Amino acid sequence: MITFFICLSLLIIGFFTYGKIVERVFRPDERLTPCTAHPDGVDYVPMKPWRAFLIQLLNIAGLGPIFGALSGAIWGPVVYLWIVFGTIFAGAVHDYLCGMLSERNDGASISEIVGTYLGPVMKTVMRIFSVILLLGVGVVFMVGPAGLLALLTPSTLSVKFWTIVVLVYYFLATMLPIDKIIGKLYPFFGICLIVMAVGIGGSTVLHSGTRPMLELTFDNLRPDGAPIWPLMFITVACGAISGFHATQSPMIARCMTSEKQGRNIFYGAMVTEGIIALIWASAGIAFYYNPTHGMGALLDLGGGNSTVVYEMSMKLLGPIGGALAMVGVIACPITSGDTAFRSARLTISDWFKIDQKDMKKRLALSAPLLIAGYFISMLDYQVVWRYFSWANQTLAMLALWAGAVYLCRFVSRKASLMAAIPATFMSAVSMTYILYAPEGLNLGANGYTSLTYVIGFVFALVLASVFLVRTYIPAGSSDKRLGQRTA
Repeated sequence: MITFFICLSLLIIGFFTYGKIVERVFRPDERLTPCTAHPDGVDYVPMKPWRAFLIQLLNIAGLGPIFGALSGAIWGPVVYLWIVFGTIFAGAVHDYLCGMLSERNDGASISEIVGTYLGPVMKTVMRIFSVILLLGVGVVFMVGPAGLLALLTPSTLSVKFWTIVVLVYYFLATMLPIDKIIGKLYPFFGICLIVMAVGIGGSTVLHSGTRPMLELTFDNLRPDGAPIWPLMFITVACGAISGFHATQSPMIARCMTSEKQGRNIFYGAMVTEGIIALIWASAGIAFYYNPTHGMGALLDLGGGNSTVVYEMSMKLLGPIGGALAMVGVIACPITSGDTAFRSARLTISDWFKIDQKDMKKRLALSAPLLIAGYFISMLDYQVVWRYFSWANQTLAMLALWAGAVYLCRFVSRKASLMAAIPATFMSAVSMTYILYAPEGLNLGANGYTSLTYVIGFVFALVLASVFLVRTYIPAGSSDKRLGQRTA
């Protein structure tokens, strides 16, 4: 229990300390924001800061910090370190930079931002990569809640039925102005999310006598011996750092009325998500740990699936509390899935310069995306999740490198390390994983695990070296290609 409260305190302290440092480095000012410069009533809609924060939180806090944290809990309390330090020094920095760079580039999508700072080739790569990732996210967050709803309703209402229901909602949320559905429903869902997290966390603490909360250990408690590096750093994505957030932050950047709201909205939402992940990871470890079999019980259940969430919620909180928790768990993925498809629409519209004021043009983009998402949902869910997790961290890597270039050119070379160090780390994670994992080259199963580690670290060092050698431009450069919007 002591480890849990120390980690919780570190996340809160990180927001008030390192979050302030990140803000001071970026230097937000009083320039006009995109929605105040040219509101369009659809995507560029001014919002109050508290509403923008809740939308950002629910955009990013889908199944990831719940399912991902529970899957990460299979390795034991060592997952706490990744959640805490990943959130403070990587994930929250990533989200803040993505949101603020979008704000300073007229609300541009992440693919356009990466292209601005890393070049036209990367822009093309990111456009394609982002749309594919967002489709995958939409599918993951379509199938997940459909499975949970099927558990809570009569057997006649199947997973397929609920998938279609969720898809219809996604269509409306993708098409309509952001303040019509998303802006109105998210505050309620936000309350459900907070109640769920407090309920699960509080119940875990209260039941610590019968279900002890383990203290920190570096032992790998996963019975099958799957290595912590790099698997845990891919498995726990949204609870520490996730490239999906890079696709969501620009959506809220189009609704901010002041740059100075950025730390609370972007950095703050990521820290809040880290707290949610910490709660679910600690609850999973306390609930399923066995001194003889380690985390075998959680591993046998698939780690982070709907059955695990349902069982934990009902047994820890009882029928009423469990139902409330389940509403929060269902709301989390739905409120990320809808914005995943919405972000895909915005990415394509930015790509081809399609004006989104016209509903017919929004329909022409939205319908094919949702139809494609439905057919992808018929694939093996676990396979889609694994590719989604790797794509998450790869996109985060690219977004951090773009942020590092911006800081190097407009602030200082020293300041750029704030993004370059986590970018280097994520480069090693992403490359090592795709070499090691079955969905990649599967070298881990062929006895080349050590080789994947070496290649991953060399790849990261090469990128870091290229960055240090080629991207230095004296601070204060007036290069207009970098997208610096004037006040």
